[in-house]
Order: sequence, then structure tokens, then C-alpha cells
Amino acid sequence: MPVKIRLARRGRKQQPFYHVVIADARAPRDGKFIEKIGSYNPMTSPATIEIDRDKAFDWLMKGAQPTQTVKAILRFKGVFYRKHLLRGVKKGAFNEDQAAKMYQEWIDAKDAKIEARFAETRLAKEKFYKELSGEIKKAEPKKVEAATQEAFREGEEE
Repeated sequence: MPVKIRLARRGRKQQPFYHVVIADARAPRDGKFIEKIGSYNPMTSPATIEIDRDKAFDWLMKGAQPTQTVKAILRFKGVFYRKHLLRGVKKGAFNEDQAAKMYQEWIDAKDAKIEARFAETRLAKEKFYKELSGEIKKAEPKKVEAATQEAFREGEEE
């Protein structure tokens, strides 16, 4: 039975929301699945991805094939990096403790970047709403020096 890791669409019209599921390759997209391992919401800014990294890793090691989109999500969340590190352990490049430490450092750095992106987006939204309500005045255009204006006008006359 070929097994795939893929997205199952949920949500209503024009507002997609996806579950990351383990399913038989022959099952329909939104049909029967073996296990739900996470969710993906592309409608938020930035997109929200919640996934159980351990379950995804276990299924990858069992031979489940991810679709292109899920592969990108797993790469973003570090599941493929963990698989890469495990391959290095098997080859003897480093031991399991070093691999676990490298993986945890990578996860911490990635989570910090994601949190910074959410904070940046939140600040941009707050600024937009303040401008909309009139609390913040829009920046006035810079006043051009008289000499620059004259030079510009002379260029037009020619």
C-alpha cells in the first residue's frame, strides 16, 4: 500500500485551510486518511504551519512519500534537516548527541525568525489601523529647496 503525506482541504469557499495527513495514495484528496499530523493555513500573513515533527519524521523513515507542497512544508519545519543529520550519524560524521544539539539549535533559530516575522506583521497591521483611524498623520512630502525648484523649472522651459 503506497502511503503519501499530503494536504486535505478544509475550510469554506475562498478560504482554504489544510490538514497535513498520512493517506493511502489511492484515497481521494479529502477522503479517508490514516493519521493527521498537522495543519497549514495559507490565509494568515505569514502562513501558519502547525505540524508534529516527530510523527512526520517517523512516517518519512517508514517510506511515506510527501507531495511537493508538503515536502516544502517539512523542509521549512526542519524534518528533512533531521533526516539529513541522521544520515550523517549513520556515516559516522558525528554522533547522535551532536546531531541532536545541531537540530535543536536549528529549530530554536528558525522559531525565532518565524516569531520575528509574526511580530513585524503585527506591527505593520497596527500602524495601518492607526493611520486608517487618523491617530498617525501621514508623512508630509519633503519641501524642495528654492534653488532646486528653479533649476527644475529652467529644464522645462528648454
